[in-house]
Amino acid sequence: MNSLLSAAFVLCWSSGFIGAKFGTGSADTSTLLMWRFVPLAVILLAVAAVSRTVWSGLDHRDVGRQIAIGALSQSGYLLSVYYAIQLGVSSGTTALIDGIQPLVAGALAGPLLGQYVTRGQFLGLGLGLAGVATVTLADAAAPGADAAWWAYLVPLLGMATLVAATFLEGRSRAPVAPRAALTIHCATSAVLFSALALATGSAIPPARTSFWLATVWLVVLPTFGGYGLYWLIMRRSGVTEVNTLMFLMAPVTAVWGALMFDEHFGVRTGVGLALGLVAVVVVRRGARSAGDAYRGRGAHREDGAGREGGAYPERSAGREEGAGLPDPWETAPPRSEGSGAQRTTR
Repeated sequence: MNSLLSAAFVLCWSSGFIGAKFGTGSADTSTLLMWRFVPLAVILLAVAAVSRTVWSGLDHRDVGRQIAIGALSQSGYLLSVYYAIQLGVSSGTTALIDGIQPLVAGALAGPLLGQYVTRGQFLGLGLGLAGVATVTLADAAAPGADAAWWAYLVPLLGMATLVAATFLEGRSRAPVAPRAALTIHCATSAVLFSALALATGSAIPPARTSFWLATVWLVVLPTFGGYGLYWLIMRRSGVTEVNTLMFLMAPVTAVWGALMFDEHFGVRTGVGLALGLVAVVVVRRGARSAGDAYRGRGAHREDGAGREGGAYPERSAGREEGAGLPDPWETAPPRSEGSGAQRTTR
């Protein structure tokens, strides 16, 4: 069952990039995003109106912070992803650039949050960037490639908004329940994308069947499928398992894009994707070393008696099977590595 859930999660999350490629072929980016989020926001707000318990404890400051996080991690990010794909950047390259966001966030955690960062984590970031450069150059040099050089900077901008949202979320006073956060983020995106579409004169959707198929695809698969399975797997297996699966998105998207849209997938593309996967392994080992060093320092504190499980044994006790955890949609997630604003709906 866990394997089937993991496979479904990877496919649903990767489908967001494929849906963007499919949809931007029949409509402008702002049109597609407006009609993706307006119906979605209406559905979520209607559900929120009859399920008030999820909003308990939230004040105006919490809502304002979630609006800012949604504007960065969802609106800004998706606008850059869709626009890059519309400009001709392949879906696999876009997914890979998005995929290095946790590596960048991990490297910046030291100077920005004062967290311990190992040399291995910086080495992993370097490998990840090398993988992105390799795939990007292969994509740009592929036969029939028509994207301008600056188009490859657009998904980098989206990745930067994810990093900013991650640190903004990390400074929140308390985590917010996923359903509440998703509702606020989608309502924010609906407003922003509607304003953009109206300002550019592209609010009227095309009459093409392909456009509405792409819209339904984007609402059902990456939003409800990807985001729902994200929290389900986190509850059953923990955040580390989810983060590991996230790094499979770029290879799956690259292969999917090659099969469905005949996007380029050559030797250099494969090498670049492999570098990205190696970077993940290096960073995860570096994070484990950092955690061991942190727990080692905590074990020698004068008040460390009785902490056999390390500095924070309660974070791992009883979590192997998710026993006793509440409904993940109704309750706020734990503060764990890699969780936060970077994992929003695609």
